[in-house]
Amino acid sequence: MPSPSSSKAPSGSKKFVYFALDDDSQSQQQQQQQQKDGSELPKDVLDKLLKAVGREALREKTPSLQELEQSLQNAMSQMSSEQGRQEKEQQKSSQSGNRVDDGDGMPLVRQLVQKGYLKDSPKWLSSKGFVNIGGRILSDVMKALKAGEYGMHETQDYGQGSIVLDTSKKYEPGDDIRLLNVPKSLLNTIQRSFKDGKDVKLPLQIDVEDFEEYETMQDVRVAIVYCIDLSSTMRYSTMYGDMSRIEAAKRALWSLYLLNRKFFPSDSVYIVGFGALASKVLPQDIPYLKTFEPGSDFLHYTNYQAAFRLASKILQKDGAENKRIVLVTDGHPSACFIDDKGEQDKILSQRPYSHFYTPDKDTLDTVKANQSMNLDVASGELVYLCYRYRQVDQYIGERTIVEAKKCHSMKIDIDTIMISEEDSLLGYVNEMEKYVKGRSYYINPADIDKVLLTDYLNNKKQQTIRGHSY
Repeated sequence: MPSPSSSKAPSGSKKFVYFALDDDSQSQQQQQQQQKDGSELPKDVLDKLLKAVGREALREKTPSLQELEQSLQNAMSQMSSEQGRQEKEQQKSSQSGNRVDDGDGMPLVRQLVQKGYLKDSPKWLSSKGFVNIGGRILSDVMKALKAGEYGMHETQDYGQGSIVLDTSKKYEPGDDIRLLNVPKSLLNTIQRSFKDGKDVKLPLQIDVEDFEEYETMQDVRVAIVYCIDLSSTMRYSTMYGDMSRIEAAKRALWSLYLLNRKFFPSDSVYIVGFGALASKVLPQDIPYLKTFEPGSDFLHYTNYQAAFRLASKILQKDGAENKRIVLVTDGHPSACFIDDKGEQDKILSQRPYSHFYTPDKDTLDTVKANQSMNLDVASGELVYLCYRYRQVDQYIGERTIVEAKKCHSMKIDIDTIMISEEDSLLGYVNEMEKYVKGRSYYINPADIDKVLLTDYLNNKKQQTIRGHSY
């Protein structure tokens, strides 16, 4: 098997070359290499490394594999230092360079590639890594929420309904035997024996009349589009931690997607990223989302209308009974579509200083190549731009509300989550939500993961109960 090579570099540095392994030979080569250099990672070390990988994956600018290697080595050095303080007798033997790859052993990234968590690609998270690391993030969020209070069940397709409840009822012949509440049925047998004055002996003499089965509830499918603001201000610090607003939002969406996949697989969760234009985002690309750069292409403006139009298109193709848009933004709209030349002329006659923007093919290709986003120009190409500090341009504000009303007329609910420290920005959002009977939240950006998961679970409960016929 080829081994990682290091090219000649200035003293004190190493340059590693990474490459992916074929799936068919990965396991065999991994075992051979581990036998050769003894570089199997202990479970506690692997756990800490994957946690560090998760932090790096959420960065505004995705690090390269070489940068990731350095970050992991730094993390391992910190772990070594902590162990050294705890175990003073090992301090002398742990001072050789602070590298935890056994000198000439495999680099840490290489080991994670062989274990299937990473791959040799600019988007270096494998499917296994995306699910495993995202699951750890979800677990941390759910612990903070005290998940037990939500009474979640991993969905099972049993009997009359797809959600198995904690409550039970008398078993009826012909019902699905897999729904049998065994502890309650055995307790019924014991109670009946005592009532009849009989001794309780093993094996128990169970009667069909003792059987109880879990009740079920028909799951009501929900389709949700989370529209995440990628305007340039989303790169600002949350002021409540070391993550920016976009990094906190990515963490929330990553864990939310895996929550849906694990507990509510019949639901549909879609992601839309938007600035001046919008694009559908694949769930696996959530960690790689980044804001639009301020510059000549003007994509860094905030166009709610673009998000609403694309989200409504997605939801119209989904057969779910309940449809919902959740807008995640840090500011008011500063752009909207101009659907006909007459509207542009009208604006120019009133405001000669106005700016308009139509993306060219080079810009669309660049965004597709660099950010894996196919910008939706079918919903509108000519964009009117007008940013006003703590104000919404009247025309943009009116056109945005008209678009929100269209979604509402299609029975699509719209809720908005504001992740900004400026509570004055809530004024426009609150006004918009009045027209669509939606909800708006102003939250500490550092809490967005907990807020989105709580909102999803509470909404799911309401829809399920509403859709169940008693």
